[in-house]
Amino acid sequence: MQSAGSGWGNGILGVIIFSGSLPATRVAVGGFSALFLTGARAVIAALLGAALLALLREARPQRKDLASLAIVSLGVVAGFPLLTALALQHITSAHSIVFIGLLPLSTAIFAVLRGGERPRPLFWLFAVLGSATVAGFALFNDGAASLTGDLLMVAAIVLCGLGYAEGAALSRRLGGWQVISWALLLALPLMLPVMALSWPSAWSGIGIPAWIGLGYVSVFSMFVGFIFWYRGLAVGGIARVGQLQQLQPFLGLALAGFLLHEPVAWSMILATALVVVFVTFARRFA
Repeated sequence: MQSAGSGWGNGILGVIIFSGSLPATRVAVGGFSALFLTGARAVIAALLGAALLALLREARPQRKDLASLAIVSLGVVAGFPLLTALALQHITSAHSIVFIGLLPLSTAIFAVLRGGERPRPLFWLFAVLGSATVAGFALFNDGAASLTGDLLMVAAIVLCGLGYAEGAALSRRLGGWQVISWALLLALPLMLPVMALSWPSAWSGIGIPAWIGLGYVSVFSMFVGFIFWYRGLAVGGIARVGQLQQLQPFLGLALAGFLLHEPVAWSMILATALVVVFVTFARRFA
């Protein structure tokens, strides 16, 4: 019971932190290019991870762990940040947040493929119903969509689910903060050139909100959030605790509406509410 409670507690903290990621990214791409934002957030987080690893004198991961760490890097260090930043150049953060409703299903699928978990059949029924609701919203919304933005968000969700499941499985042996730290360092040789090649030509026109957005996604979305999230998934079960992401659309929509003053249409709220209902039942049968 203590382990289950710890898993849920850490998972909720991770979701709360991640809920600000898309609104913060939306603000940041107003001043930085998607490529620079992707590289810079990874480099800043990698420096934090390296400092923590050195301070606590953590042992290096084994050779057999490198492939899993590379998958984590592909999914959550490079893939999800870049694809969402590109998507947010075409759609609002409020619209993109509804796609987070796909994350529980994506995470659960990879929990089976990479984590060895076996949810019950009814779990998949409700998980698929929730995903169908999200797909329906994307196709029949009130005009705020962009096909390019929607496809980029779907690709981002697939890679993110893979990175979540792979990192959580590895966290059972290495620890949550260690996994994201080593994954960031593994991606550093790629992220440094990305940041350097997309360096802004002028800094004077970049506003304070863009800097705040960059700071949030670098420190919290790219590092701190994963400390809690990976531990929650590893302790409480990837498919089960992954369903806590049902809270993220609500939190993210609230942030997009109140902080960014973006329109939150009734169709967004309805789609998100339906997703939460289906994912709630999916969690029960995980």
